[in-house]
Amino acid sequence: MKKISVFLAILPMLFFACGEKFQSEVTLPRIISESMVLQRDQPVSIWGKGIPGENVRVSVAGVMSSTEVENDSTWKVGLPPVTAGGPFVMKVNQTEIKDVYFGDVWLAGGQSNMEWPLKSGVIGADAEYDEGGNPEIRFFKVPRIYSAVKKADIPEGDWKIANPSNMPDFSAVAWFFAKKNAQEKDVPVGIIESNWGGTPAEGWTDAEILAEMKEMSFQQEALDMIENQEKWDRDFQANDKRREMRDIMVHHPDSATAREVASVDYNDSQWSKINLPTGNPLSDIAWVRKSFQLNSTEDVTLIFPTLDQMAFIYINGELVHHKDWGAAMPEVSVSPDLLYQGKNVISIRAVNTWNNRPVIGAKDQMYLLQAGKKVELEGTWSYSNSIVEPKLPEVTWQNWKPGAMYNAMIYPLKNYGVRGAIWYQGESNAGRAGEYKELFETMITNWRTIWNQPEMPFLFVQLANYMERVELQPDSQWAFLREAQKETLELPQTGMAVIIDIGEADDIHPRNKKDVGERLWLQARKVAFKDEVISSGPIIKSASKTGATITLDFISIGEGLQLIVEGEVKGFILKNESDKWITADGKIVGKDQIQIKLPDGFNPVEIRYAWADNPEVNLINSEGLPAQPFRMELE
Repeated sequence: MKKISVFLAILPMLFFACGEKFQSEVTLPRIISESMVLQRDQPVSIWGKGIPGENVRVSVAGVMSSTEVENDSTWKVGLPPVTAGGPFVMKVNQTEIKDVYFGDVWLAGGQSNMEWPLKSGVIGADAEYDEGGNPEIRFFKVPRIYSAVKKADIPEGDWKIANPSNMPDFSAVAWFFAKKNAQEKDVPVGIIESNWGGTPAEGWTDAEILAEMKEMSFQQEALDMIENQEKWDRDFQANDKRREMRDIMVHHPDSATAREVASVDYNDSQWSKINLPTGNPLSDIAWVRKSFQLNSTEDVTLIFPTLDQMAFIYINGELVHHKDWGAAMPEVSVSPDLLYQGKNVISIRAVNTWNNRPVIGAKDQMYLLQAGKKVELEGTWSYSNSIVEPKLPEVTWQNWKPGAMYNAMIYPLKNYGVRGAIWYQGESNAGRAGEYKELFETMITNWRTIWNQPEMPFLFVQLANYMERVELQPDSQWAFLREAQKETLELPQTGMAVIIDIGEADDIHPRNKKDVGERLWLQARKVAFKDEVISSGPIIKSASKTGATITLDFISIGEGLQLIVEGEVKGFILKNESDKWITADGKIVGKDQIQIKLPDGFNPVEIRYAWADNPEVNLINSEGLPAQPFRMELE
């Protein structure tokens, strides 16, 4: 009994002595921070910097591990798998990280359609806010940065809890995906957003690997990036300084100048004339003005839905609306206090940082409603590209360079465990479809390698239908890019969400993001979680020709092939030996079969389905999922 008492007496001293080994300060990467979600059921790495030779201990959720800081000041601690749950407090030496959960973590990458936030006119967004979100879903937005050299960390960022205040800025596709993951697997979910509008796949891939890909359009530039890193780093920094100056100019107009230029009495005689919406010589910070007459100042609404990208709208010198990039332009009620009976002036300050060509107005969509009657705004306006404000500094898309975003927005995340990646990109590579399959496969393998997960699930979105509908378009670059995306499914642990039915002809950013996210989730269920589920629409199995009939057999049909609207199956085109193309309709003749009757004298050697920028299609399966585009030779 005495020996036990002595042991209990010295126990606190033993703990204190042990704890002294873990007193030194440590620095953690930005992503290891409060409210984070760590990947469940997998070993987890926690890393950072410290004093060489000192000890680091990490504890969370009842598990603990330690290591010694390396001579280069870096350290990394591996923790054993933890099941889903939380909240926990993680302790790294004397640093505490609160509100930590274990669940499923996904990297959401790509270009603007993945970046597109809920707040930017997404269908159903208000209903999502009204539901209140989910406190166990968290998003981390990687800042848009690029570098000629690989970075160890990102400069800023915080985990944001999914509540109505934070959700408007979340990737809409990733939100709908995460919501399904949380609901159906009953686990916390973390989304790491690392995306940037307009970017090609080579910008997200290691330049050292790209430099070895012979006969690719980006190979020489990738070699240059590797051989002249210091030069490119200086160029990037100079470009960023110009970007910072441009953004200040764009987003912060001088209020006194704006009020003067937009006033009724301002003299715009030195300005040029433009006919809106047909003419467009606009550039830089473009100002346009037009006078209009009102009989009454009551019940006036501005209807002006087309403004690309950003605009400040003034009436009689007063700002009535600011439209930001990606935001929908609402109908604007104009206060009677700002208006005059008789002459009034509308002025618009417009900027397009994408191509330096602001777009103001569209036919039949530029007018005021005064007590229900139109006051037209189409016609002659005065405009200035540089009289009111100086031209914008020249900023180039240096982030598009091979490896530039990979170095700064992907590589620093490689130690953070993930369940997999979701990806929506391809628009910026559509003109180079011939090299996309190899490039895309290389990028996926590259990411899997640095995450040390050879079969990391990688789920991606095939390009939507877009642009003017052309009945017969066998040379469609978007169709060839879709085919390259489909061929990437040859890689194991990949899945593709088809959205050929929910695009918009006049907008590269379809506002239906819910179906996109939920179709990606179906792929996740099958690929990542091995659920028995129909995750894709009808997929062509075989095509045969007998006499004047083509018979097509499909898989992934669920309860059977269906049509969105009853009638013929739309979307087929046929080519004969003379390279003549015709359109064709089909008929569902069985649970999994379609037949096409051939016109007299036409002997096809190839068939394609949904092969156009914006094809007319109506074939789905019993799950409501659209058929995959395809092309096949016929014997």
